[in-house]
Amino acid sequence: MTPSDETLERSTVRKISWRLLPLIALGYGIAFIDRVNISFASLQMNRDLHFSATVYGLGAGLFFVSYAALEVPSNLALVRFGARRWIARIMLTWGLLAAGMMFVRTPLHFYVMRFLLGAAEAGFFPGVIYYLNQWFPAHHRGRAITRFYIAAPLSGVVMGAAAGALLGLQGHLGLAGWQWLFLVEGLPAVLISLLFLLFLPDQPSGVTWLSAAEKAWLEMRLAADRALATTSGDHGVFRALLDPRMLAFTAVNFCYLGSYYAFNLSAPAVLQGATGLSTTHVGFLVSAGGLAGAAGMIFIGWHADLRRERYLHLAVPLMIVAACFAVMAFAHGPMLIGATYLVLMAAYFAVSGAFWTVPGEIIDPRSLAVAVAAINGLGQVGSFLMPFAWGVVRDATGGFRAGLTALIVPYVLAAVIVLWLRRDHQRRLAAA
Repeated sequence: MTPSDETLERSTVRKISWRLLPLIALGYGIAFIDRVNISFASLQMNRDLHFSATVYGLGAGLFFVSYAALEVPSNLALVRFGARRWIARIMLTWGLLAAGMMFVRTPLHFYVMRFLLGAAEAGFFPGVIYYLNQWFPAHHRGRAITRFYIAAPLSGVVMGAAAGALLGLQGHLGLAGWQWLFLVEGLPAVLISLLFLLFLPDQPSGVTWLSAAEKAWLEMRLAADRALATTSGDHGVFRALLDPRMLAFTAVNFCYLGSYYAFNLSAPAVLQGATGLSTTHVGFLVSAGGLAGAAGMIFIGWHADLRRERYLHLAVPLMIVAACFAVMAFAHGPMLIGATYLVLMAAYFAVSGAFWTVPGEIIDPRSLAVAVAAINGLGQVGSFLMPFAWGVVRDATGGFRAGLTALIVPYVLAAVIVLWLRRDHQRRLAAA
């Protein structure tokens, strides 16, 4: 590559990054808060509304049923209507429903609202993954994905810091603290939907902030990536979805996402029970976990791109998360539990940062929108089943140890699958 080509590459990627990633990251961070803020709301809501752990686990998990069912249709709609309009629509509807959680009174209300919230948010994350594949060449995608995805752990910083204050508004204007939490954290999505409608471009050819030379360079690199996609023969959607590698990625997603949400949707209660900290101090610990997760994600995105190796960057943090669950299940002491939680969050978000860099390298771009949505949607089924099972086990045993112990197994299994994928990838390279 000549110096002029390197300069053109840097300028193009820098402009795209600054124009797209901050807005997308802001939207995803708000989405993540609205998805998991029930973990803090439950500290008051379950008591006020007399919800058992089983009721809470079922309602928390129902979000992912509708989310999974509508992932593929949502991504097809995004391709048809354009990212700008479709993502703005997603944010508007989920923001209204997230704020509407304040009106929940019965288990049925809780189930319906969580189901509708999942339906509203469906398609945002896989839509963004597909969208970024239309803007960033392959060897820049790891950093691009982690730079927007870092909003997920950073949202934990905001949520943890704000939760104590919002729950402390108990009784103000006749509202419970958990109602204030849903209201205050839900409405920003409605406002930010307008920013997406105004400022998110649909495709590179339509923007004025890239020069003709930058657009030509980008199109050339994206075309080269499409030519190098390793899926051969028929590029149909169903063939792509039945590729054993795609099925394996779906299984990994099922294991690590479901286990994470089973824990994370009850994390404040687990941490409070294990450490004896107040709600405010648990919030600070969750905030620190968000910072640790952001650090893990940044490192893994940078290092995976530097080494151009994805699979060990998945398997190693998966095993670290499994080890952390083992420690949290059997160890005692606030300091040890707190430190283990920070390591767990760093390792989990390292997995998340590396995972979505892989599909774009092994599947034809013409099938990518649906394939990514299917991997994410089918994987999210675990995010329904495991929180529900967690609640049942919590009610049956009266504690969290059995649930934490059970979460070790899916992470070990996911690591084994990733190592198989690595071996398959090396075999394909050797045969090429």
